[in-house]
Amino acid sequence: MSFSKPNASIATRTKNRTPNDRTQSNGMCSVCVDECPGLCEIGKSSFRATENLYPQPFGSITAGADKGYPVDFSHLNIMGTTVGAEGIETNSDKAIFENVNTETRLGKDKGIKLKLPIMIPGLGSTKVAKTHWDGIAIGSAISGTALTIGENVGGMDSNSTIEKGRITYCPDIEYRVKAFQDWQQEGYGAIVMQENVEDSRLGVLEYGITKLGVQAVELKWGQGAKDIGGEVKIDNLEKARMLRDRGYIVLPDPYDNAAASVFGKSFKEFERHSRVGMVTEEGFVRRVEELRKAGAKYVFLKTGAYRPADLARAVRYCSVAGVDVLTVDGAGGGTGMSPWHMMNEWGVPSLYISALTYNYVHKLASKGMYVPDVILAGGFAFEDDIFKVLALGAPYVKAVGMARPPLLAAHVGKLLGEQIEKKEIDRSVEIYGKTMDEIFVLAPKVKRLFGSNGRTVPPGAVGVYSYYQRLSQGLRQLMCGARKFSLEYLTRNDIACLTRDAAEVTGIKYIMDIDAEEAEQILMGKEKIKSKGTTKPKSKISPKLKVKGKVKGKMKK
Repeated sequence: MSFSKPNASIATRTKNRTPNDRTQSNGMCSVCVDECPGLCEIGKSSFRATENLYPQPFGSITAGADKGYPVDFSHLNIMGTTVGAEGIETNSDKAIFENVNTETRLGKDKGIKLKLPIMIPGLGSTKVAKTHWDGIAIGSAISGTALTIGENVGGMDSNSTIEKGRITYCPDIEYRVKAFQDWQQEGYGAIVMQENVEDSRLGVLEYGITKLGVQAVELKWGQGAKDIGGEVKIDNLEKARMLRDRGYIVLPDPYDNAAASVFGKSFKEFERHSRVGMVTEEGFVRRVEELRKAGAKYVFLKTGAYRPADLARAVRYCSVAGVDVLTVDGAGGGTGMSPWHMMNEWGVPSLYISALTYNYVHKLASKGMYVPDVILAGGFAFEDDIFKVLALGAPYVKAVGMARPPLLAAHVGKLLGEQIEKKEIDRSVEIYGKTMDEIFVLAPKVKRLFGSNGRTVPPGAVGVYSYYQRLSQGLRQLMCGARKFSLEYLTRNDIACLTRDAAEVTGIKYIMDIDAEEAEQILMGKEKIKSKGTTKPKSKISPKLKVKGKVKGKMKK
């Protein structure tokens, strides 16, 4: 594992002239020669300046950090067993992976039900999110999972109606909400609306609650990719000025005649930035109460990879305010709006912040205090990630946040759909066939289940649905091997650490120490007879922790 400073990345379209001979401290080629045209990040920054802060091409990609951390989730392994079964009868004909229940519930009264423990944490005003919204929204809806409309969508929509500083109509938000709601199945899943500083000033969440029937809203403190507000690039002078008029920070100033005169020449994009929030317990509790009074049924908080003290604030304030769900996002993922070095070099990485989240929530719960349901995010993509995250945070972590992987599935589905329509299918795909039903193995099932009333599920959504079905079966297989037939039975004992460093970070036992006492008893012929298993499964969801001394969302002092 290397911790050397990068000075070149495919993300920023830069490279070293001598990639195998570099100075470790700054990533420069060991010998920098006069004839080099500036291939590396330092060199390219000499003529493209701040443009080179970001992954490129900005707006049409997603990007995640490529820094290797000392300890990550690959240092955890899943433990299987040959005995017993929890959540089902101990019968080999019944304890099969198809009978594993992967449903979970979130929020007060456990009212948000998910068929899979997956949440897309927040896709906001980025071009890539808008381009693939049908795929991720409809795919999430038919899969019974949750999706968040991220920050700045209302303020970025040129067609929004703003009266007295408040949004009264936004076609983009309305479209995004309805794309999910129109395909929602049997009440499963949820569409969540998020706000940052600018959204709060514009009254975006109140608009969603009162005009669009949104029940779940989310306050945003940040994300795992950056410690500042959201950013996008604007390639239109008039839109840049409109956003400046709406209160956004736009660089350079689009009203500066000198900047306007060279727009489209020396630079082709303005930067739009959001403000950072100033969090206080009093202000946070007040905002939660305002949203409840406005009609929000569920209130979430999403926080990023800030220092541990800020995570403690998030846990404590959510407890005091009675927030339904806390999403914690570890460094250094993202969907493409974040400065590249910031994404790699700031914040608490996913495994570390996940371990801290468990510690902090468990501390409050152990004292009888209310704790929210927790979602952990930060670079997760596969069924083993889901298992490990839920086990590490059990019993408080109820779902896993993923953004780039579902976006990728939506992108591939949409691209293949376009290729099929144009009859220009990539050779690597054409081996499976030439039609939707031949290439997409689940396309006939999707048509049968969701294609009623003349509606057609778009290829991007078929891609997301197919990806989620893969995750579903993979997760059920892992859970079956661990003899856990419902998510509520997962515990921290279902995983083990491969290194002592990981054990120190997480509090999970080192693999050479796990089961030590039980193994000794077995070897000495003193094995304790295990339970014959659960002949009747428990309820799908464990009851909420009992709240002591809590009145209307506030704790007694």
